[in-house]
Amino acid sequence: MNILFVCTGNTCRSPMAAAMLKKKAPHLSVQSAGVFASDNLPASEQAIKAMDQKGIELKHKSQMVTESLVEWADLVLTMTEQHKKQLNHLFPEHTTKIYSLVEYAADGKQKDINDPFGGDVSLYVETADEIEVYIDLLIEKLQNLGGQNG
Repeated sequence: MNILFVCTGNTCRSPMAAAMLKKKAPHLSVQSAGVFASDNLPASEQAIKAMDQKGIELKHKSQMVTESLVEWADLVLTMTEQHKKQLNHLFPEHTTKIYSLVEYAADGKQKDINDPFGGDVSLYVETADEIEVYIDLLIEKLQNLGGQNG
């Protein structure tokens, strides 16, 4: 199964989510992108430190979300409802596989993952903790759906 995480700049939330899912479910193919990303930027220093505290190495280069990435994905998970709306507008033929992370993992719950951009490491750790809750729910849901075999 191919999963694409999407946030704004692809240097904080979506790379953290992708790194967590890769670590916890290495059988899945995972990428991340941003709706307003510049290509080839590393993850933010604070995101790297926050993930390091979880024992996860965050090696990452940012990329803009593209139609080919959305086509590649079996499931597109955004960090906010606004990101979801933007992707549905940009890629209307793929709306059936675009959800917010929280909406998909928590069965319809409406909640955005807070953007830690510009904050200190403790804010990034809080965001990483929040993301991890939904990554764990996502893995459980995919296992229940039989999606762990791709």
